[in-house]
Amino acid sequence: MTTTPRTRGPRGPYAKTRATKLRILDAALAVFAESGFRSGSLREVADKVGLSDAGLLHHYPNKAALLEAVLRHRDDVALVDFHVDLADPRAVVQAFVDITERNMHQPGVVELYCTLSAEATTPDHPAHGYFIERYDWLRGLLTQAFTGLAERGELRDGVDPASAAVQLVSLLDGLQVQWLLDRTALDMTAEVKRHVDTLVHAPFVDPRAA
Repeated sequence: MTTTPRTRGPRGPYAKTRATKLRILDAALAVFAESGFRSGSLREVADKVGLSDAGLLHHYPNKAALLEAVLRHRDDVALVDFHVDLADPRAVVQAFVDITERNMHQPGVVELYCTLSAEATTPDHPAHGYFIERYDWLRGLLTQAFTGLAERGELRDGVDPASAAVQLVSLLDGLQVQWLLDRTALDMTAEVKRHVDTLVHAPFVDPRAA
């Protein structure tokens, strides 16, 4: 969710290293989404990108380091894909509707996040710190967005920006679990849009109608 122009990327061996790391992260995401973090192996990831075990460990020293890199990479890709101006509060909230729509086409990724976030409640889990940081960032981003909507007179009376942020993040998590259990039981995108529309005066856009 950024409109900041990208600078020219690295060249030579640095560019090659970066490209290799991106291939590793994409392969690891596929392996972990399909097999789960505990069952998915580094050997599977290495095989997908044509590296030896030692070659993979040169870039990521252990499975925990690879997992955190995968999660952060996935977040970065999601943010960049939608090109959202973080200074526009309505665009930020709309992005959550749009991302929900895309997630409905990526059940493996959704399952990975749901499983890992539940496992990571224990402090010794390798993704514990990541999820604490991620939820704090999400709540902060949405609180800022809802505050911006309130300042523009777009938020309904009585809606507290911080509470609205917590509620939306909680709704997204709960809907994903229900959807994974039975994908015919609900439409995640429609439910998220209905919820955010109750918070504002003018409805948000359904990404399927855009």
